[in-house]
Amino acid sequence: MFAVESAHAEDGEKGGKESVLVVDDAAQNLDLLSEILMADGFEVRPVKSGGLALVSAQTVIPDLILLDIKMPDMDGYEVCRRLKQDPRTRDVPVIFISALEESVDRLQAFQVGGVDFISKPFQAEEALARVRTHLALRRVQTTLERQKARLEREIAERKRAEEELSKVQESLAGMLERKLRHPELFSGIVSQSEKMRCIFQYIEALACSSEPVLITGESGSGKELIAKAIHDVSRPQGPWVPVNIAGLDDDVFSDTLFGHLKGAFTGADRPRAGMIEKAAGGTLFLDEIGDLRPVSQIKLLRLLQEKEYLPLGSDTVMPVTARIVVATNVDLERKQKSGEFRKDLFFRLCTHHIEIPALKERSEDIPVLLDHFLEQAARDMKKNKPTPPVELALLLANHPFPGNVRELRAMAFNAVSVHNGRKLSMDVFKKAMGGADRLAVEGELQDGARLVFPKRLPTLKEAAELLVREAVLRTKGNQSMAARLLGITQPALSSRLKNLGNPGK
Repeated sequence: MFAVESAHAEDGEKGGKESVLVVDDAAQNLDLLSEILMADGFEVRPVKSGGLALVSAQTVIPDLILLDIKMPDMDGYEVCRRLKQDPRTRDVPVIFISALEESVDRLQAFQVGGVDFISKPFQAEEALARVRTHLALRRVQTTLERQKARLEREIAERKRAEEELSKVQESLAGMLERKLRHPELFSGIVSQSEKMRCIFQYIEALACSSEPVLITGESGSGKELIAKAIHDVSRPQGPWVPVNIAGLDDDVFSDTLFGHLKGAFTGADRPRAGMIEKAAGGTLFLDEIGDLRPVSQIKLLRLLQEKEYLPLGSDTVMPVTARIVVATNVDLERKQKSGEFRKDLFFRLCTHHIEIPALKERSEDIPVLLDHFLEQAARDMKKNKPTPPVELALLLANHPFPGNVRELRAMAFNAVSVHNGRKLSMDVFKKAMGGADRLAVEGELQDGARLVFPKRLPTLKEAAELLVREAVLRTKGNQSMAARLLGITQPALSSRLKNLGNPGK
């Protein structure tokens, strides 16, 4: 048995010179061919017999073989036949060479696997042209084969992901008609929204999967709480390791995730375990994934594909046993279309995708969240929990909440901090919401939003009546809130309602 090496790279661009094995029992021809090829930059291995050709080709695989036909120990046909039977040399192109006056069967040369035939005597340029052509063809063929293999791997991986997703969907379909199996695991997320309940059910369905989970949603909507719920449902016994990767350069990202050995780089005076190792058997949560730099995106993609990694300075491959959950508040589809985020990484991450609705899309959660935050703030500040006025819920329901749940929490804590009486004042909330409300209205008008009128334009009096009725409808008959929406005083609204027959009653 011989140790086998390949003269060309397994992946990527070919490294070094291309090698040609020249086989001819005539020393003069052997030297001439070798000289021509070496002058053109090829690495040449000359041998004088068919037997030596087999040994040489199977020891260090050449890129191409120039093979004489008439040789004393073994003719070229037999050499080629054996080369094509060996999987190591099966794809190496063989060009036969033979004198015109010799009795040879050119058809047989191609039947045994040859790709070309050069007659002696030959011109140097002709021989070089044939060699260059077939090497170029082999490079193209090799590239196509690698692309085909890569495509087949991607198709197989996509099929596996689709099968995984199908299992989750089947599990989810069976759960939609049932209550949550473990509602206690979602107790940290205050909600009475049907949209959030569906997310909780989906999370329970994901418990059977080890694929990555992508969480998207506006800032402040609760992405980390959802990620923690995924961990609590699927891997409660393992460690929970959250990492905010926003702003990490490529070196810091690698060190943070993979860790390093002592002496791996200047200043590495002690080993450090990476977050992947710390999260073994549990969940690794990567927040702000949309800010990941291109080189770091490649590293994360390889980690997800290979499910193994190398700590910096180590030669020992470590398996990934942590489930990876990522989150972002940016539009990854838009970023991957613009080239800022790798498409293959995007598709790898979105096998399981959870989109958290903004607070304005689940306004039914505002009352329960407000009550929760008031109680939490009162407890933290060692105060009695204040009673919010009824009008406050209506006021908050008409606020767009650009900061989502985080904004509502800040409002509640600020209100409790300045609260001294029994009933909670609305002034703190109105002050916090004032700028946001004006911006929201101005933004809608500037974006081209417009009212749709019938063919006959209403009079100013009729338009005012429609506005008053809509404001009262939106605030469920609360005149103070309706007046605020209309930008008039409460007495002025009362006067208009009297003139309209008071449609709020």
